[in-house]
Amino acid sequence: QVQLVESGGGLVQAGGSLRLSCAASGRTFSTYTLGWFRQAPGKEREFVAAISRIDNTRYADFVKGRFTISRDKAKNTVYLQMNSLKPEDTAVYYCAGTMSGSIYLSKLNYNYWGQGTQVTVSS
Repeated sequence: QVQLVESGGGLVQAGGSLRLSCAASGRTFSTYTLGWFRQAPGKEREFVAAISRIDNTRYADFVKGRFTISRDKAKNTVYLQMNSLKPEDTAVYYCAGTMSGSIYLSKLNYNYWGQGTQVTVSS
């Protein structure tokens, strides 16, 4: 069992940066694929980025070159560094985990979810 707790959200101006953190409990953290999803009001939850147990990464096209996902296995934490933020990045950001070693783009493949952290980008 893994529990995920996000932090680091907030209000930032367009062009600014934020770093989200997701702290995981559980001894098997290092074997999980971990991802970030986001959900804006009235929209579906969508894939943002993910990192596998062997540190392969994948990004949604709309964040490539701006966001970076990383993990610190010693701290049981995964990060999402977000640069060059845009107003359309405004959403609740969720950390998600799956025991599978693969990276999935669908939220249906993730078994564990955090409570979410709000990111608001003003224009």
